[in-house]
Amino acid sequence: MPKLKTNKAAKKRYKYTATGKVKRTKANRRHLFGNKTNRQKSTGSVQNAYIDSTCKEHVKKLLPYGN
Repeated sequence: MPKLKTNKAAKKRYKYTATGKVKRTKANRRHLFGNKTNRQKSTGSVQNAYIDSTCKEHVKKLLPYGN
């Protein structure tokens, strides 16, 4: 059976944890903070999150050798 190709865009966006969860980065946390309210900046201060269980199977197809 041939090797499967990893999706390079997904490789940059998602990482597997040791327990098998898929970690992602939250959106709107990179730049343009001058336009955002203090509430937007403080509530979104945690940079990392985990993907929803409904998306997990799709990401596993994109990253076949992750876990």
